[in-house]
Amino acid sequence: MLIAIEGIDGSGKGTQARLLTEALQGRDLSVELLSFPRYDDTFFGAAVGRFLNGEFGSLGEANPYLVSLLFAGDRFESRDLLKEKLAANDLVVLDRYVSSNIAHQGSKLPLDQQQSLFDFVEQLEYEVYKLPQADLNILLDLPAETAQELIARKNARSYTEKSHDLQEADRDYLESVRQTYLAVARRHPENWRIVSSLKEDGLLRTIEEISEELLTLAVQAADS
Repeated sequence: MLIAIEGIDGSGKGTQARLLTEALQGRDLSVELLSFPRYDDTFFGAAVGRFLNGEFGSLGEANPYLVSLLFAGDRFESRDLLKEKLAANDLVVLDRYVSSNIAHQGSKLPLDQQQSLFDFVEQLEYEVYKLPQADLNILLDLPAETAQELIARKNARSYTEKSHDLQEADRDYLESVRQTYLAVARRHPENWRIVSSLKEDGLLRTIEEISEELLTLAVQAADS
C-alpha cells in the first residue's frame, strides 16, 4: 500500500510522514519512508533544488509545464527504488508525490487552464513514467500565513542556504497552492482525506493530535 502525505510548504509533511512510518512500524508492519524531491540523490532532484533557489528564474518566469518535468523526472529516477520498497514492505509512506506536482504547477495557471496541466502531469507520471498511484492521499491543510511562520523555524536544508526557498517566500503563491490542493482532494473523496492543522478556534493542533488522526486514517485504509 502506498500512502502519500501532501500539503503546502511548512504544513509538517516531513514530520508527520516520519511519525506515521514509526507508528505503523510499531504495529508490526514493515513500512518504509521515501521523501520527494530527492535533492541529493538524483539528477533531476538537484535540478529542482536549483529551480527553488531561483537559478532558472522567478515563479512567474518559469513555465509550469517545463517545471513539472523536473519534479516528475526526480520520481522517474526513483521509480525502481519505490517499486522495490513496495514489493518488500506492507506499506510505503511518501512525503510528497505526484499530487504535489499537480498542485504547485496547476496553481500558477488560471482556473480554466488548470485541468490541462493536471492531465499533462498525470499522463507524464503515471502513463509515460509508469509510476504507481497512491492508494491514499492525506492533505495536511494549513493557511499560508501560518505555514510561513513555521517555515522560518526549519533547520538548514541541503539544497539552499536561504531561510525561504523560491516557493516558500511567496505567501500568495502558497495560498494558491493550498486552494488547488483542496480542490483536487474534494474532487476525489475516494482516495483523499483532508486533515486540518488548526483547531476550530484557529490555534494550531499539536503534532501528536495530527499524527494520531493520520494513523487512524492509514489503518482504516489498510483494513478496507
